[in-house]
Amino acid sequence: MDILCSLCSVPTAPFAESRVVDFVRQFVARRKELSLRADRHGNLLISLKSRSRKPRWIFTAHMDHPGFVADKMIGPQKLHAHFRGWVKVEYVRGAKVRFFDGSREIPGVVAETTVENYDKRAVPSSVVISVKSPVAPGSPGMFDQGVGRYSGGKFFSRVCDDLAGAAACLEMLDRLRHQPPASPIAVLLTRAEEEGFIGCIAACEDGSLLRKSDRVIAIECSAVQPVAPQGAGVIIRVGDRASIFNSALTYFLNARAEELAKKDRTFKHQRALMPGGVCEATVYDIWGYTATSLCVPLGNYHNMDTKHSRIGPEFIDYSDWKNMVKLFVHLAKTGHKLKPGHGELKSRVLKRFNRLQKFLRGFPLDFP
Repeated sequence: MDILCSLCSVPTAPFAESRVVDFVRQFVARRKELSLRADRHGNLLISLKSRSRKPRWIFTAHMDHPGFVADKMIGPQKLHAHFRGWVKVEYVRGAKVRFFDGSREIPGVVAETTVENYDKRAVPSSVVISVKSPVAPGSPGMFDQGVGRYSGGKFFSRVCDDLAGAAACLEMLDRLRHQPPASPIAVLLTRAEEEGFIGCIAACEDGSLLRKSDRVIAIECSAVQPVAPQGAGVIIRVGDRASIFNSALTYFLNARAEELAKKDRTFKHQRALMPGGVCEATVYDIWGYTATSLCVPLGNYHNMDTKHSRIGPEFIDYSDWKNMVKLFVHLAKTGHKLKPGHGELKSRVLKRFNRLQKFLRGFPLDFP
């Protein structure tokens, strides 16, 4: 099964992630080495079965993407729907959309928008959509930009953020399941990230799926930046628009990436602060978890094709995604090497200090 293409073809929207949940349930059911739990908020934890008592590594991604949730029909071919997530209103007006009601797919066009301020930016809060046929309340709707497909080394879909991140986590589990690493490995999939990290915050507050000893890596598709282009590899994300992530854990990720690059000449990685948005690593940091982030550069962030000022498919470089999976697997296999605090970096700088500190002796200190 091509996990990336399959998962990024699944319809989703904030608070309407049930189809992604069903995909994950089926994925786990076919793999006896994995187990699945959920908290009362609908967040999912997939664990690779292990007897290890070492600290656990959590790879976490979100299951939603900016989109529509059907409210009610207000005419024979008029649907009132809520818009969830952040997309500039000028992109939403007149956009073609597609709703998913059971086995039916109902196309439509956004006819009216109601605007609210989201983080001081104008975004739609509710819309009226002209549809071909009635849509049941609660049905998710997405920008009509097609299912996952490959072209010219890129992967395009109506959603990459963050189902491509979730797919990388599932791919990692698939590769590790026959030979579990020394450290316990799990994948946390959260809900409603695009509405302000609602599922992630709930997971932190609830605590039934997380442990304070966990090492947390938030996975994202982050808006492409000049300093971190597509095709240059997976990004070790040192921070986002709001915060800087755990220094020791970020250093460990970078060291493992450099280690992997020496073994695999096809592996590429970058290290950058990605200020295009805020990611869940900030939330985990606020709640006291040891957290950092990995991401791939995303084109047409939130379906906004800024070059042509219209809605378009999101896209990532396929080699970046494959490199992200490679780094996941390597991190999982070497995670037990992480020393508390800055142990690895401290050992590195002390090695040179111990060799050169003798030259500090005998320095004249003739102060008046």
